[in-house]
Amino acid sequence: MVKVWDGFIRGFHWLLVIGIAVLYISGDEGWLDLHFVTGYMLLALMITRIIWGVFGSSTARLSSLFHSPKAVISALLKDQPATGHNPAGSVMILVFFTLIFIQLLSGLMSSDDILVEGPLVQYVSYAWVELANDLHRDNIDLLILAIGLHISAIVFYRIKGKKLVKTLVTGYSSDAADKPHMRSGKFAYLLFIVLATVLLFLWGQEPLMALLNVD
Repeated sequence: MVKVWDGFIRGFHWLLVIGIAVLYISGDEGWLDLHFVTGYMLLALMITRIIWGVFGSSTARLSSLFHSPKAVISALLKDQPATGHNPAGSVMILVFFTLIFIQLLSGLMSSDDILVEGPLVQYVSYAWVELANDLHRDNIDLLILAIGLHISAIVFYRIKGKKLVKTLVTGYSSDAADKPHMRSGKFAYLLFIVLATVLLFLWGQEPLMALLNVD
């Protein structure tokens, strides 16, 4: 068994799963205070992931996600050993990152023209607000579709004997092509806490106080 995922990458994955679920349900149910607070927390998490993608473990590096079309097609057609995400899985991760950032950033510039608006609305033109509204409404469907494809891929690989979920829980894999360089995720968690605190202080005090029932 080889350790392929550090502690932050594993935690990031499951925090992201929980965060997106809460974000979707709170938006659908109109629980806007929870929706905004969750959005700020997820933005802090995603920014941390990008930074960790520069300084983190070798399998966490953003550079490890970029592959040639030939490598992606080969990974789809052949069962090849890989350390971390294989080329096809890397494409899925890049799609996820893109869709999640679109959802979060468009939310910061969205407005219902009545009571609720994102913190960046005051800094952009109305045309940008309208575009953000459309993106925030429509992009979530693409994100849900991507999640469905991701789950299908996990089931497919499980049938083939690869326990991807277990690997993201334990961090260890028996199918690694080599032994990657690992770094402790403690710094990344600390960075996430700092970023989340800053974002909540700047933009999330009102919805957070409302959630905590603080007058």
